[in-house]
Amino acid sequence: MSSSTAARFDRGHTDDLITFLSASPTPYHAVASAAQRLEKAGFRQVDEAAEWDGTSGGKYVLRGGAIIAWYVPEGASAHTPFRIVGAHTDSPNLRVKPLPDTGAYGWRQVAVEIYGGPLLNSWLDRDLGLAGRLSLRDGTTRLVNVGRPLLRVPQLAIHMDRSIHEKGLHLDKQRHMQPIWGLGDAHEGDLISFLEEENGIAAGDVTGWDLMVHSIEPPAYLGRDKELLAGPRMDNLVSVHAATAALAAASSCDDLSYIPVLAAFDHEENGSQSDTGADGPLLGSVLERSVFARGGSYEDKARAFAGTVCLSSDTGHAVHPNYAERHDPTHHPRANGGPILKVNVNNRYATDGSGRAVFVDACERAEVPYQHFVSNNAMPCGTTIGPITAARHGIKTVDIGIAILSMHSARELCGSDDPHLLASALTAFLES
Repeated sequence: MSSSTAARFDRGHTDDLITFLSASPTPYHAVASAAQRLEKAGFRQVDEAAEWDGTSGGKYVLRGGAIIAWYVPEGASAHTPFRIVGAHTDSPNLRVKPLPDTGAYGWRQVAVEIYGGPLLNSWLDRDLGLAGRLSLRDGTTRLVNVGRPLLRVPQLAIHMDRSIHEKGLHLDKQRHMQPIWGLGDAHEGDLISFLEEENGIAAGDVTGWDLMVHSIEPPAYLGRDKELLAGPRMDNLVSVHAATAALAAASSCDDLSYIPVLAAFDHEENGSQSDTGADGPLLGSVLERSVFARGGSYEDKARAFAGTVCLSSDTGHAVHPNYAERHDPTHHPRANGGPILKVNVNNRYATDGSGRAVFVDACERAEVPYQHFVSNNAMPCGTTIGPITAARHGIKTVDIGIAILSMHSARELCGSDDPHLLASALTAFLES
């Protein structure tokens, strides 16, 4: 580790990120973890179904796996613009089907569906837990997390597929990805009965569920000098954690000229089209109600949105030492090189020149280095909530993030300095 990198490295921030990742096996747990941190900073939850007031201070809305939080400075006008950090709480994984109890040949299995675009091979032969949200008969919900070895997706032995080294590993999403969790015959209701007993819930009280599989191996520093961090769900809980820390820090700033906002959405990995996704009405509704609660009009809302900027923070690709030819030849983001500015002229990312200037200003004020990511022309890039946010709300949006390896794996890899550098840049952006 270079002396300059060592000087920037904030072990406390990354240690807290490890805690956050471990406590957040699902989007529902992630927003609960973010809310706990904001509560400590003086934020309070507001009910979407209640009338809102125009008082100053920190507030947040929870809906499923999404959280929108904002801080209204003392004396803010109805047309005060917003500074938004957008992120997403979901990650590709295996999710439990409505009829989960299955099996064959004396093995009890759990029926799962593939969510998003995971690297399927990364889920093989790994100790897996089960977590999510249970809906109860009285209309309430309960977060649950079985964080011990419970399931496993076993790979076929090499002796039964000797062509794998020549032809590669081919996994059928339906036939090959159903995890085992015991021996014997499957009986309808077994999995939910187990979760009821495990969590002290009366038998038959669970009427619905949103459950997903997760790796139970904890995040860990990696490398000779611990300059790397390996862990699950970095895409995109690194951004959610950094944005939460940045908003909490901005809320203590005495001279805010904008209203800082955290917008962490669910369902980015499958298109964002839901009531908790970036392509839904949640963010626009919250911002509009904030304007109206402060006595504003439609004109005030239009003025506020016209001056608003959003940083869409999501992970990007660090240059891979074994596959460097897959990257653009002149853009090679590196681990611990600082946050990346993501550019695509076909609007897969929302960044333009004026948006770049906003991001560069925040990095310079935070004394944080930054990098550029552009996809290889022969390999079209993915996309983010950035273009969706820009198009849906008509606000300037800039796509940024940190560079990682093994994106969409059950266990991803980043520089251990980059989460702190990202949080520092986001704080400068929100405080400007």
